[in-house]
Amino acid sequence: MSARLTEGPIDVARLLAEVASAELGGTVLFLGTVRRSAADGDVEAIEYSAYREMADAECGRILAEAATQWPAARIALWHRLGAVPTGEPSLAIAAAAPHRAEAFAACRFVVEQTKQRAPIWKKERFASGAARWVEPKPVGGQR
Repeated sequence: MSARLTEGPIDVARLLAEVASAELGGTVLFLGTVRRSAADGDVEAIEYSAYREMADAECGRILAEAATQWPAARIALWHRLGAVPTGEPSLAIAAAAPHRAEAFAACRFVVEQTKQRAPIWKKERFASGAARWVEPKPVGGQR
């Protein structure tokens, strides 16, 4: 189990390598990508900021909780900080488990808990130069 906050692009191959094991038959990869849509407006980037020590600790707690629910799973979580342009991933979670159902469940748990609990804030930056802070959504929300 590992969590990483990074300022650079997420290396998906490296993330997958962290959870790979010949004993684990199901691997799930989730990428949360900065998007532009009619509902969100002309977003050029999202700027992520965090209180690093708290974010690292909370992500560690989330992974520890996942480990108690899915003890055979291996899970890695990477979250980008700084400006992330539209079309690039800002969050990546890989979960490998003996079977696909466990891998999907563990991955979803970590995604939802990270979005809800990690002290990571985001500000949308628009083509116009305007910016706005994004309010956190409850678990299972659409943000």
